Amino acid sequence: MSDYHVCSLIVHALADQTESVKKAIENLEGAEVPVSNEVGKMVVVLEGDSRDGLVGRFEKIKTLPGVLAVTLVYHHMDEQSDLKEA
Repeated sequence: MSDYHVCSLIVHALADQTESVKKAIENLEGAEVPVSNEVGKMVVVLEGDSRDGLVGRFEKIKTLPGVLAVTLVYHHMDEQSDLKEA
């Protein structure tokens, strides 16, 4: 039985590198950027089957060129069997 993890992050990037940071994040498995603005702030959603996988992607985002800060806002975990019952 595997787990389902989802978390949201706030990422602040240099304004002139917002698009390149957004594209790099969206190239990560299970990552999407549903909201971003021209000053470099964006909301990122990560999904995966393990906490360690999410942490690895979180750490990767922190090291992307142009990223100034990454803040974890929310994390939730469900067992897959619980999702099938819902």
